[in-house]
Amino acid sequence: MRFELTQRYRSPAPAVNGAYADVDLYPTLVGLPKLGGIEVLSHERSDDRAVLRVRFRFTGHLPSAVTAVVDPARLTWVQETTHDLAGRSATFRLLPDHYPDRLKASGRFEVRDAANGSERRVTGELKVKAFLVAGQVEQAIVSGLEEYLVAEAPTVDRYLDT
Repeated sequence: MRFELTQRYRSPAPAVNGAYADVDLYPTLVGLPKLGGIEVLSHERSDDRAVLRVRFRFTGHLPSAVTAVVDPARLTWVQETTHDLAGRSATFRLLPDHYPDRLKASGRFEVRDAANGSERRVTGELKVKAFLVAGQVEQAIVSGLEEYLVAEAPTVDRYLDT
């Protein structure tokens, strides 16, 4: 399943882009909907490049047909993101802690100037292998990601205000 999601911020694009490469942002994101257990595992930074590895846990609701084949407690992954700080973009891939043969996801995001602030466009591809329920799982994950990203943007703006 391909997806494209857009977040809107009142903060300027360079600041938003830099925030996602800053390890101090991630503890402020704990408690947002659908994703939890946010933990920065590693961070490397050079002049115009940063690489972060952050663990997430899916905390959204899944239909019973999905939970019959997937244990919701095992829906955890590491998001490995390589930031191009000068280009205001990043690529990412998800590395499942469990079910590595059933979940593949990768994508990119760009932060650009917009009226009254900036926006971040997240595009990617998610592939779930689960007999009969793959589409439901993909839809649940993308829907949860969208809800999370809507809640995340104001949190990033507040982080940048401090």
